[in-house]
Amino acid sequence: MKLSRPRTFVEAQALQNALFAFWKYGYEGASLAVLTEVTGMGRTSLYRTFGSKEELFRRALELYRSDYLDFRVAALAETTPRRIAEKLLYGLATLHTGETTPPGCLETNAALACGPDNDVIREELARNRDQIGPALRQRLRETSANGPLPRGLDADATATLLLTLIQGMAVQAKGGHSRADLEGTVRATLSLWEGPEETEEPASSAPPAD
Repeated sequence: MKLSRPRTFVEAQALQNALFAFWKYGYEGASLAVLTEVTGMGRTSLYRTFGSKEELFRRALELYRSDYLDFRVAALAETTPRRIAEKLLYGLATLHTGETTPPGCLETNAALACGPDNDVIREELARNRDQIGPALRQRLRETSANGPLPRGLDADATATLLLTLIQGMAVQAKGGHSRADLEGTVRATLSLWEGPEETEEPASSAPPAD
């Protein structure tokens, strides 16, 4: 029986470099010329290793979610709506303005830059991006017994507000806004909760360093 070839260090590094290219330029902007340059592979070698540009992109997305979005799990595990919002939004501010990573969100950057020829990719990115919505709404409902929601908002409205902020922060970061700018938005959002609540330092919600 023919065994599958294990991923080598060179392949893993090539995938990491491709991830950064997609993150920076989007799916369409990361042309084959860009991808062969950043991976150090010729076109034939790139296709032999990853199958196609589309497959390479999907593998880069998997790496992005596993290595850069795990803080969202910790955020949703918090015990009050405000703590969920705090950890989630501060974590995103850190992710979107990392010193060693491209600005913004890979999924948002790629989706916004997709034209009609790549509707399949754009629709897939939109579905992936929206996956956090139902989980966030459910956790806000569950934890509202432990702490308040913003005045005048129920769990669904609070989730919609946070999801809108998530997208807006990604676009702002891509446009050059600093971490301080984004964290100012986070503080303004948290002020919608009335009264003090014990919270962790913002740095504790940052994703692990690259």
